Amino acid sequence: MFHVTVKSPDSIDVAVEKLVTNLKEQEFGVLWDFDLRSKLEEKGQTFDEDFRVLEVCNPKVAKDVLSRDLLAGYFLPCKMVVYVDKGVTKIGMPKPTHLISALEDKELTSHAKDVEERLTIAMNQTVSG
Repeated sequence: MFHVTVKSPDSIDVAVEKLVTNLKEQEFGVLWDFDLRSKLEEKGQTFDEDFRVLEVCNPKVAKDVLSRDLLAGYFLPCKMVVYVDKGVTKIGMPKPTHLISALEDKELTSHAKDVEERLTIAMNQTVSG
């Protein structure tokens, strides 16, 4: 599977707030919190579900990865989504290991494994309390 998704008992706003806190514990910051529903409505499009896209980054890891291969910039910053699907709040992300595999570089795969583990920890902490 190319992604990790977990269910949260919280509202989307509470889930985002908890996720941001847990990401900080894993040394990741949120560069951008994009409210897709609001943006679509601003553009005259109706979208029924809440959907937020967070771009998250660890500057040291980003520098190391980009210093090795600038093509990794196609995958950075990491995207995480928090959305409501049929009344259930979900948190997810594409797996960094899946994305980086396109570059066929073992060192970059190692970085991606570390990032994936840390982001998954933050997601799991967010939904477990």
